[in-house]
Amino acid sequence: MARNKSILLLAIGHACVDVYQGSVAALVPFFVAERAYGYAAASGIVLAASLLSSVAQPLFGALTDRWAMPWLVPASTLLGGLGIALSGVSGSYALTLAFVAVSGIGVAAYHPESARIARIASGRSNTAMGWFSLGGNIGFAAAPVLVAAVMAVGGLRLTPLLVVPALAGSVLCLSVLRALGPGPRSSSRAARSGRSDDTASFVKLSLAVICRSIVFVGVSAFIALYAAQRTGGGTAAGSGALFLLYLGGAVGTILGSRLADRWDRVGVVRWSYLITVGAVAGVVFVPGPALYVFVALTSAGLYVPFSLQITLAQDYLPTRVGTASGVTLGLTVSIGGIASPLIGTIADHTSLQAALAPLIALPVLSWLLARTLPEPVVTENLVPLR
Repeated sequence: MARNKSILLLAIGHACVDVYQGSVAALVPFFVAERAYGYAAASGIVLAASLLSSVAQPLFGALTDRWAMPWLVPASTLLGGLGIALSGVSGSYALTLAFVAVSGIGVAAYHPESARIARIASGRSNTAMGWFSLGGNIGFAAAPVLVAAVMAVGGLRLTPLLVVPALAGSVLCLSVLRALGPGPRSSSRAARSGRSDDTASFVKLSLAVICRSIVFVGVSAFIALYAAQRTGGGTAAGSGALFLLYLGGAVGTILGSRLADRWDRVGVVRWSYLITVGAVAGVVFVPGPALYVFVALTSAGLYVPFSLQITLAQDYLPTRVGTASGVTLGLTVSIGGIASPLIGTIADHTSLQAALAPLIALPVLSWLLARTLPEPVVTENLVPLR
């Protein structure tokens, strides 16, 4: 199978899985409306999915470092969809939590192995990995639309229909795995080439990703409210800013991968964080319609390094590719989510502008960390997928 076709199918499969990451938050208003859940109960549902998924990803990454598990990609896709599909069937809160947790485990099991396989199928092309990452971004953004469409027809009793993306994604993944066969693989057996892990660089990169995650989660959680305040345009102005934030992310992901194919990845990551410093400052302090320009720049700046950080992590830990993928895609994201309530608490006691202002410092920290990172030299031979 041609590389472009393989990556396209993997990207679509990635979108099908990440629909379920975005579906949990989209279902919360319907759980509240139909089952009269309070805020604490609703928060518990979101936490059961996001925190479990993020923390479990490095664990699945460690497993795939020890044993090749390409079958895990279609199986975890089905598991992620099945959990969400069953979440609305039972009226029991305990069962709802259990089904949502099952979906979170499926999502967690998917990402480390799929990122490894995508790296193989891409032939180490940064652009190809950018398209794979973009698929996940699209799936996450599409989740509220899909959930709203299903809920409008029949409410929570129709959540079984939400399994359809999982069925489609698993079929696409199977076709890619069959095409790759026992072809090339880069895994823990990279040690055969004599390469060793650069743990120090991996830790520095992970800290930079954590800072990036806090900024993105903080901005995305409050930009709709903040844009309405700063522009005086009401809810429509806030929705427009949120849409621009997601759209800029899609553009930034592809732009970053293309830039990295022309220049080195670390250089692109450094410049993107430096640009993000000014962009976030503009979001916080610039009033009126000009705010939208800085929202777009912030989104692009935060997403330019997105796929590059995944491949850098894999190359810093060539003997633990699954672990590197799991930490970069999972654990660092969950830490960013934990910071969001803190931003909200500060805003309650001061103002939203005062709460968002500290975010300007975080891309500075990411830039300082990136300045110490070397560009990995990849020389190892690829070994069998299975």
